[in-house]
Amino acid sequence: MLKLAGTGICAAALPGIGYGAGDLKRPGLALQLYSVRRDCSNDFDKALDSVAKMGFEGVEFAGYYNYQGKPAELKRRLEDLGLEVAGTHVRANVLSDRKAIDFHRALGCKYLIVPMDNRVKHEEKSKEFADLLNQAAKNLKKYGMYCGYHNHAHEFSRASEDGKTWWDLLAERTSEDVVLQMDVGWVVHAGCDPVKYLRRYPGRTRTTHFKPAVRSGDAGKTPIIGQDSVSWREVISATRKYGGTEWIIVEQEKYPEGKSPMECSELSLKGLKNIIPG
Repeated sequence: MLKLAGTGICAAALPGIGYGAGDLKRPGLALQLYSVRRDCSNDFDKALDSVAKMGFEGVEFAGYYNYQGKPAELKRRLEDLGLEVAGTHVRANVLSDRKAIDFHRALGCKYLIVPMDNRVKHEEKSKEFADLLNQAAKNLKKYGMYCGYHNHAHEFSRASEDGKTWWDLLAERTSEDVVLQMDVGWVVHAGCDPVKYLRRYPGRTRTTHFKPAVRSGDAGKTPIIGQDSVSWREVISATRKYGGTEWIIVEQEKYPEGKSPMECSELSLKGLKNIIPG
């Protein structure tokens, strides 16, 4: 997947994950730039440079700052830094905006993900939102692009008497071309098992948010990947076996011990690389 042919992982080195077996390649490792939004707002070019120097291979956008309306310039900047575009978070109305779609095509942005929409947790409005995503997915497919939705905890509350969640309802109402961008941290926070949902909707998790999460009562844990409550090895294995994941995207929203967002993002990347060597 993507450019990482030389960075496969020996299955023997990491039992149960198996990247590097046959033609399997590990997903790219990206940062959701919302994690370092203040740095981006202060000096976007400097922030991108810092992210590249940490060792991230890509970025997922949450705004374009001084590059708004300048996709060619931003693309060149990323190329100079050795960064790829893992995707972007956009409002739902952007998915039908011709100018916005052209911007993302020019940038080389394959994944347009809606980070939240209140219609999801509503029986009828959820159908309306699903129809919007289905139509957008159909329109984007001819450009090799995808749209999708990113969860928070509330999508994993019960939506029906048969035990389905709002996430299940959205998944059932959308086509296989609509990405279900799972935020693992929020799923764990909701008290659910991310592996269960990766398995339930195979091939739908083309990009996945790896957000560290600490369960209530987990003494000694901290919200840094590898130091938190998430069973990351199992999740990583499921992204390979079921998710069809092309990008693992670190999202850091907690900054423990007075550390900066940049410092915490780097620590989570290091923690992730300790789980996925190479």
